[in-house]
Amino acid sequence: MTPETALTEIARGLEMALLLGGPPLLTVLGVGVVVGVVQAATQIQEQTIGFVMKAIALVGAFALAGHFLLGRLVSFTIDLFQRIPQLVG
Repeated sequence: MTPETALTEIARGLEMALLLGGPPLLTVLGVGVVVGVVQAATQIQEQTIGFVMKAIALVGAFALAGHFLLGRLVSFTIDLFQRIPQLVG
């Protein structure tokens, strides 16, 4: 395996990690900002409210985008396994 091939595979893996982690992280970030603004406006400083809302948003994000994310991960893994002989040899 040449260094160029290794760097290409590392880049593909990092792109896949960003693709898989992006939607849930952005959802939790958005909910956290909204909950923080609402808590600041109402002066309710309960820590569990933010945690529960973020957890619910994360479950919702996985419910909506989980099929797409899992499909992308499976196709990436199958493609990688099929290319192992070319990468090693």
